Amino acid sequence: MDFKRYFGKIKNKNEKSKQEPETVDETEDNIAQEQESEITKQVDVNVKKTLSFVDDKKDPHEYIRRYLMESKYKDWFNRNYPNHTIYDAVGLSMSDYLSMKRELFPESETINEEKSNRKEKSVNTNFKPTTTHETKTSFDEFIDERILSSHNAFGDKEMKIKILEVSDEIAPLVTKFGDRVKINKIIVTIKHLQTQQIEEGEFDIESIEKELIEKRHYTSTNRWVPTSDIKNGYVTNSRHTSLISDAAALDYITF
Repeated sequence: MDFKRYFGKIKNKNEKSKQEPETVDETEDNIAQEQESEITKQVDVNVKKTLSFVDDKKDPHEYIRRYLMESKYKDWFNRNYPNHTIYDAVGLSMSDYLSMKRELFPESETINEEKSNRKEKSVNTNFKPTTTHETKTSFDEFIDERILSSHNAFGDKEMKIKILEVSDEIAPLVTKFGDRVKINKIIVTIKHLQTQQIEEGEFDIESIEKELIEKRHYTSTNRWVPTSDIKNGYVTNSRHTSLISDAAALDYITF
């Protein structure tokens, strides 16, 4: 048996056993130092810095009290420290500021203030025109152009009829049909929607009516138009057919 090799192994085991506790002690010391450093960091984070005008011996809530109660002190702080809030400046939180505000100003007063602010806003938000000028036409006088124009069956032509001359005859049955006028002459304007070409012509529908009676012994034109169907000298589209029916029968108008 090799005794030298045997004793050498025993010595190596003893040396390793002596070295192990030292390494364990070192790791424990390192862990303790890391924990202390983390605790100190957390303390530094939690501790808020105060501004230079704050006295550490005074209660920081007193600064908030002065800020809320004294307008001059509030103006001084906002003027000198515009990038800070009063509660951050003295090392407090927003919840501390709100609790102090509730103590100084009860809820009933704050509610009344909110109601008054709402009333002021509602009064101030009323629409008022910045410039005043005389309107050329009122809303009642406004006329939609669509009620003055009519279209043919194919939808490629548009027509407007303007009154040129009315008769002096008194309308019969006023109580039944209302106020009406008898039209003698009109100007018909036809617009071709595809080519934008415009045709315009004057028609004496009174003489056209007589001509149709002589030639064909009938007439389908109703020249009596209610005054409510006349807008700015133009006849509404609901009366166009009754005014031009005789002219269309004699092929004076192709629409």
